Amino acid sequence: MSKTFAVSALLVAALSIRAVAQDARTVIEDASRAMGTAGLNAITYSGLAAVANFGQSRTISFGLASTTIRNYTRTIDFTQPASRVTGVAAPPAVQGGPVPGAFEEITTPDDAAWSRQLEIWVTPWGFLRGAAASGATVKSQKIDGTAYRVVTWMPAQKAPSGQPYRLVGYINPQHLVERVETWTGHPVLGDLHVETRYSDYLDAGGLKVPGRIAQRRIGMETFVALIGSARANPPDLAALMTPSRPVERRAAAAIAAASENVAAGVYRITAGYVALAVEMRDYVAVLGGGGGEAEGQAILAEARRLVPGKPIRYVVNTHPHFDHAAVLPPFAAEGITILTDDPNRYFLEQALSSPRTLVGDALAKSRRRPKVESVVDTLVLKDSTRSIELRHLVKFEHSDGMLVAYLPKEKILFTADVDAAAPSLRALALDVERHIIGGEAK
Repeated sequence: MSKTFAVSALLVAALSIRAVAQDARTVIEDASRAMGTAGLNAITYSGLAAVANFGQSRTISFGLASTTIRNYTRTIDFTQPASRVTGVAAPPAVQGGPVPGAFEEITTPDDAAWSRQLEIWVTPWGFLRGAAASGATVKSQKIDGTAYRVVTWMPAQKAPSGQPYRLVGYINPQHLVERVETWTGHPVLGDLHVETRYSDYLDAGGLKVPGRIAQRRIGMETFVALIGSARANPPDLAALMTPSRPVERRAAAAIAAASENVAAGVYRITAGYVALAVEMRDYVAVLGGGGGEAEGQAILAEARRLVPGKPIRYVVNTHPHFDHAAVLPPFAAEGITILTDDPNRYFLEQALSSPRTLVGDALAKSRRRPKVESVVDTLVLKDSTRSIELRHLVKFEHSDGMLVAYLPKEKILFTADVDAAAPSLRALALDVERHIIGGEAK
């Protein structure tokens, strides 16, 4: 290649990049003008909303239970950036569940979690504001016969893996932001896709406001709001943004595992949540646990300290709620087989196999596919030392995929989020001398 040709090619590339940037700026300016965002620094809007109990419902995937929020009001100060949501929550009416009451959610300027900050930047106004301040790009795309201008930009914030986050907005022919999508790292789901759609736009003093907001995560609708009123740059912004009580942000504490011997070869391990390490003749099985990667690594280390020289072959997931499933990636990273109730197998297998480019955890670095096996009704792990009976709870309100573990020799029952008086547990008619609760340690 001649030097002249190389210089020409670089010049053409540079001009193309500049043209794309100018085109993106034009698209953003047109959308900002159509939506009336000139001079917009803050907004408050109100209506009725519903929030799905994502990761904590009786069914872990589609068919999520939801909490209705009456008098839903959200205020965003884009200059900080910060957000405050208030309302009156009416959770699903289930035995032992939360009761109706005041709802408040605060995102402060120093809250660095992208999972919270994204709720500011995926709004139509936040998206355009961020795109205007960033090196946005644009392309044309036709979807179901509609031609969109698709704008992409990246915030300065980086994921734990070091990868940049990304926001993609779809601007329709009327120059309105119709959809915004982004991705955030999730301990169970990996690169979690978050898509928010905006429709039924209203005019609020020249500012365009969607009358309906619907958000999906991995394709499941997790938030819906019907907006009836909105104000741009509210004069009472300070009052709207003032929390009802001081906001506490606890720094992540180092997880230190503690343990006690509850029977010969059976150890209760506390690492945020409670787990059991059970020594079999040729291996170790870990029952339960929860929290996240740090808790999982602490349990692994403590189990190996307690039973040196034997491999950890199984970890038993009592149920798939995220606070109990987020402990699994460190086990999957080491090739340890996950035993879970049959309704959960496909979900956990797919979730832990998803791309994890943003998470940067041990599972992402290992590049292993998780090994997940089902427990259909009952599974018994047995050798000359002892047996562990894994039992499915039938018609259990908290989760459709709930396992309990019973050690008949020691007469020990291990459960998580299961009350001893639960009818489905009592129906098992187990001879129990000690009941160990595997939930969050108090």
